[in-house]
Amino acid sequence: MTDVTTPQVRPARPTFSSGPCAKPPGWTPEKLSTDSLGRSHRAKIGKSRLAYCIDLMRELLQLPDTHRIGIVPGSDTGAFEMAMWTMLGQRAVTTLAWESFGEGWVTDAAKQLKLEPTILRADYGQLPDLAQVDWSNDVLFTWNGTTSGVRVPDGDWIADDREGLSFADATSAVFAYDLPWDKIDVATFSWQKVLGGEGGHGVLILGPRAVERLESHTPAWPLPKVFRLTKGGKLVEGVFKGETINTPSMLAVEDAIFALEWAKSVGGLDGLKARSDANAAALDTIVAERDWLSHLAADPAIRSKTSVCLSVAGADADFIKKFAGLLEAEGAAFDIAGYRDAPPGLRIWCGATVDTADIEALGPWLDWAYETLTA
Repeated sequence: MTDVTTPQVRPARPTFSSGPCAKPPGWTPEKLSTDSLGRSHRAKIGKSRLAYCIDLMRELLQLPDTHRIGIVPGSDTGAFEMAMWTMLGQRAVTTLAWESFGEGWVTDAAKQLKLEPTILRADYGQLPDLAQVDWSNDVLFTWNGTTSGVRVPDGDWIADDREGLSFADATSAVFAYDLPWDKIDVATFSWQKVLGGEGGHGVLILGPRAVERLESHTPAWPLPKVFRLTKGGKLVEGVFKGETINTPSMLAVEDAIFALEWAKSVGGLDGLKARSDANAAALDTIVAERDWLSHLAADPAIRSKTSVCLSVAGADADFIKKFAGLLEAEGAAFDIAGYRDAPPGLRIWCGATVDTADIEALGPWLDWAYETLTA
């Protein structure tokens, strides 16, 4: 390696991980409310804070009253698997996969639940042909593929007269895009992505058609306690009012509340989208100015604005490991290597909790790392 001039300005917050993601600007642990800590989540204060968290999510997501919100165990993975295990099996299933988490739902549907799903796949950087989706089936997909940087362009491909349910893993999409809630029967996400929250808790959103399925369908397989959303053929409504199935971390809840209140302070959903858009645009400029750097998702219409995945000319996995390691050692960028199952490359979080000035400051450091390894 040859010595290369080191940039003078580092990103103020070099946390570009795609999960857990950067904390909201100004976050410190001292700013979290602690009155609920050490108290039962079933006490009045615990229930009130959980309900407040749900109310904030509803307000910020602009979620209609027809949809319920529940806090469940196991992060986004737990929430999505809860939906699969409790609602699938009534009709045929179609699974879409263009990155590793979508492939995970394929595995669950095919090998664990043994549903013999129709599988529509695409390579990293691409989308399957959405016109091939049969909406007489239940359909499982990721709205924003965190590990490929590819998203669905909109909800127009979801049939209004669908017979099956739409299951959207929306963990890197909520609070960054306008989601058409009338098209989504089931949505899941975790606080650790776009809100920069802590891991371990998932959020499950159910539309009225999903509730109808839960109350009319009994799965052919046993359900563990943490998946049970009905009792006596009726939805357990308390789950969607802050009465969680198992014990939540109130510290994680207070952390999520801080992030949600911060989101309100920057203009709510519109403010969050604007921040993410500005970050993605700043990174686009960096990519456009460098012939050795490109987007894994070549089509801007399906390119993520949150988990942006980049290709480095001629790079293999070892090169990327060294590239990311150099930046981490300098305190210039943390956790920007692409996901382990994705093609070798970089992945830079551009969600709303990142400041645009930090994205802009990253550009010269990417040059420094590349030149250090190739000069």
